[in-house]
Amino acid sequence: MARVTVEDCVDKVENRFELVLLASHRARLISQGAAITIDRDNDKNPVVALREIADETLSPGDLKEDLIHSLQKHVEVDEPEAVAVPQVTAGNDEVTEAVEVDADDNISFDSMSEEELLAGIEGLVAPEKSDDY
Repeated sequence: MARVTVEDCVDKVENRFELVLLASHRARLISQGAAITIDRDNDKNPVVALREIADETLSPGDLKEDLIHSLQKHVEVDEPEAVAVPQVTAGNDEVTEAVEVDADDNISFDSMSEEELLAGIEGLVAPEKSDDY
């Protein structure tokens, strides 16, 4: 059985620390059930990972991308922009506020006078009164 040394792998991955990261990531993938690309020869997962890197059956660049992807916590998703916002109405139909969005993303609000606001507030249900007050 041939032993894999770091010198066999340093030709493929120049930085020894990066080699350790890639080999350990690949060994974890193998232990999670990923298919191996070489014969196992009764070797443990870290040795199999180093042999795969030394034999170039896996690309170190692909391993690096997979490692980076596995470490990412937040992946940004492109969402479509909102075109228009529908009208917002209160519980009763007396108080209505409309929001419009222009093509240039300028937002304009319909204004409400103080009298209209007071009339809307008066239309709300008052709390029940008790004799304790």
